[in-house]
Amino acid sequence: MGVLASVVFVPSAPLLVPALAGPRALDTEPVRAATLVAGADLADAATRWFAIGATDGPSPGEVGESGTFARFGVDVAVSLASSESPASRAGGYLPLSMLVAGWLRAEVGADTVTPVLVAPDADPDECARVGADLSRKVDDDADRLGVLVVGDGAISLSPRAPGGGLRESAVELQRGIDGAIATGDTLALAALRPDVCAVEGVGGRAAWQVAAAMCADRPMTTELRYADAPFGVGYVVAVWTPR
Repeated sequence: MGVLASVVFVPSAPLLVPALAGPRALDTEPVRAATLVAGADLADAATRWFAIGATDGPSPGEVGESGTFARFGVDVAVSLASSESPASRAGGYLPLSMLVAGWLRAEVGADTVTPVLVAPDADPDECARVGADLSRKVDDDADRLGVLVVGDGAISLSPRAPGGGLRESAVELQRGIDGAIATGDTLALAALRPDVCAVEGVGGRAAWQVAAAMCADRPMTTELRYADAPFGVGYVVAVWTPR
């Protein structure tokens, strides 16, 4: 039987990558540092990862093993496996969530990332099905496995936020999301409403609900590493460790 070693939550933010953020983007440093430390902890616990994240559109489509951040402004190539040269297949396609997963994998020295993709508008029942299936895959595997959960929160958390400025409804929703991830409240994550999250631009809802279903019957010790909105978007970094 496989062992779930750790579950790590990180943002789905291109600005985690220094080349995309630029040398003067000092606001990115705390969330990047938290992400790298949490990723290193995940790699220490397990060098094979599943990565849960949203597709860039309503259906997964064909996903390769390598891709590039070129569509976000800088041609930074990444791969989901250490044996794959990012430059060798830089023409492949990865959704943003998997680009972030591939970048983090390389930064912290993990071996492989297996994508678990879900449409951003997937309903909670579908997310629960995907999460339960992933839980079975983890249990049926012979190795220690880590799970990386990649997703962003609300997009209207500051006056200059990309969602059109500060909205109290977004702040309230993000407060609940932060609290649920911080405490490992899988029921609260499962109860997130797709329509409410869509209004507030929450991109991580489906991925978080997959993770919640995967962990529903697994007691966890949780640690919140970062929760803030440096660009008006909710970013959360947290570590869940099975007890």
